Amino acid sequence: MGLEQLTNDAIQLLKTLIETQSFSSEEDVTAAHIEDWFKRYKIDYKRTKNNVWAVNKHYQEGKPTLLLNSHHDTVKPNSAYTNNPFEAFVEDGKLYGLGSNDAGGCLVSLIATFTHFYNQDNLKYNLVIVASAEEESSGPNGLNSMLPIIPKVDVAIVGEPTLMNLAVAEKGLVVFDAVIEGTPSHAAHPNDNNAIYNSIEALQWFKDFKFEKGSKALGDVKLTVTQINAGSQHNVVPGHVDLVIDVRVNDAYSNSEIAKILQDEAPVTKITPRSLRLNSSSIPENHDLVKAGIAMGRSTYGSPTLSDQAVLSCPSLKFGPGDSTRSHSADEFIYVSEIEEGIKIYIELLKRVVV
Repeated sequence: MGLEQLTNDAIQLLKTLIETQSFSSEEDVTAAHIEDWFKRYKIDYKRTKNNVWAVNKHYQEGKPTLLLNSHHDTVKPNSAYTNNPFEAFVEDGKLYGLGSNDAGGCLVSLIATFTHFYNQDNLKYNLVIVASAEEESSGPNGLNSMLPIIPKVDVAIVGEPTLMNLAVAEKGLVVFDAVIEGTPSHAAHPNDNNAIYNSIEALQWFKDFKFEKGSKALGDVKLTVTQINAGSQHNVVPGHVDLVIDVRVNDAYSNSEIAKILQDEAPVTKITPRSLRLNSSSIPENHDLVKAGIAMGRSTYGSPTLSDQAVLSCPSLKFGPGDSTRSHSADEFIYVSEIEEGIKIYIELLKRVVV
């Protein structure tokens, strides 16, 4: 099949996906649409829950494996939408609809790319594609659940909107719950151990604290207090203040190291990570995928946003059509030309590495 037809079919698949509600953990119908693509192109595929995956026709044990991955779940639509988020339409070259940019354009471009290479033999890499679920919620039944099922992955391309530039590193995430304790009392009585007043020092500490190690690709670790909660009524001094702290981790630290530093140093009664599994990720700049991308004129950068890269332990490259700043926005869109260009660039990149 020619590239033009493959691209047209990919855009039509994206329109179908947009018009099918697929919030995280509710992706069963979009998974079925992706199955229909594989059936149409006579690709031998499997479905595990709402994850649809396949390996290239001439898969060969002993070769390294390259994972192509993007997701078909979406967040719920932004309340500021003026368009119907589940209506796919093109206006002024923009394809509108929920999930068009994050990450439907990437997903259909990677599916088209996999389809292009599916029947080719003597590739230097085995190819495996996973159209995954539950990325937006970091849920238990997404790409993380597929890693024990699919062939062992040596390197990955994760399709997220990067303007087709090479995100060679991505920050990890640790969310902490912290507690600052005091003495509960009636507001009319003296109290030198008011938990709310105690929180002033802690909040200032979090505002001023800097992790020592920076990163060439990802810069500094970013720590932000994002939630605070205390008290139940006007005349009662609460016994504790609860904080939520969002920490975006560079590749100079593991999530476990971040947790130990905060548990040792933060001036709070208790601080507990919700999870340590969403680590930073990267790919060496001398990897063949990166070198090929640079030779094609694509620039490199470090990404501050989280993706399914966080569940991978192998080198991984975040790379795809669309613009991350449009993700989760009202009236989300992707340019049709971005998808057309994305498919061409994906195919050319893989030709330079796997053929």
